[in-house]
Amino acid sequence: QVQFVESGGGLVQSGGSLRLSCAASGIVFSRYTMAWFRQAPGEQRDMVADINSDGSTNYADSVKGRFTISRDNTKNTVYLQMNSLKLEDTAVYYCNARLYYRPSYMGSWGQGTQVTVSS
Repeated sequence: QVQFVESGGGLVQSGGSLRLSCAASGIVFSRYTMAWFRQAPGEQRDMVADINSDGSTNYADSVKGRFTISRDNTKNTVYLQMNSLKLEDTAVYYCNARLYYRPSYMGSWGQGTQVTVSS
């Protein structure tokens, strides 16, 4: 059974940085596209960034140039380095996975990690 465990969130001032981690289990990690999503209160869950098995990446326009997604296949872990944080980055952050040939991510989610950016 797939499991995602996110960590690294916290309270940070605007302009600060955080590094999130997500450990995945129950999948052959190296074969999966991994992604970070976030959900602010009252909002839908949106994708922030993804990284394919070949290391290629995609970012939402709102985080381009500020966030960097990376992966370590030896640790079954995906990371999100977040720099120049803004108030609007405040949300619960989740990771998920999909096989490259499937459009949908998995139905199960972890508990997420809260990121709060203060002024």
